[in-house]
Amino acid sequence: MRESVMREQKILAERIISLCKERHLSYYLLSYKSTVPITTILNIVNCITKNPGVFTLIKICDGLGVTIQEFFDTEEFRNIEKETE
Repeated sequence: MRESVMREQKILAERIISLCKERHLSYYLLSYKSTVPITTILNIVNCITKNPGVFTLIKICDGLGVTIQEFFDTEEFRNIEKETE
């Protein structure tokens, strides 16, 4: 179970990192655009935060310019769903 949570954290962090790179956004600019504190964003991308809240993720998605559905619409997230079934 613990391994699964750690892997999910890493997938979430990698998705944020990837979208920031695609959009040429620093974490500081993402923090500003999303109104999520920089420490929260850094804790998520560094896999310190184990389970960020849905409202935090929605705000991050807003800052990234994607919907929550677009954020989670990746092969990695689909594989998580398959493994938990």
